[in-house]
Amino acid sequence: MNSDPFPKPFSCKEKPDISYPCSWLYKVIGTDEDALRQVIQTVCGANNPQVSTSHTSSGGKYCSLNVELQVENEEIRLGYYHNLTNHAVVKVVL
Repeated sequence: MNSDPFPKPFSCKEKPDISYPCSWLYKVIGTDEDALRQVIQTVCGANNPQVSTSHTSSGGKYCSLNVELQVENEEIRLGYYHNLTNHAVVKVVL
């Protein structure tokens, strides 16, 4: 039995066990689908990403796209994430 009266919150400080190369899925969220597609092509185009519409908000203000591509290692995977996240058109990358 755990004697700690205050359990520690869930933490994701451990690195996930990912076998590379692998297929990776990013969800990219923004307000302009065409602009998002252009950013994805600019950032990931050399890796031939498969882009599909995921969801559009009920008011049509936000849309999300699924971006699936092959990543060779963690550095490349995180590079795509950071390059997408740091673009002005992109609101969120999951």
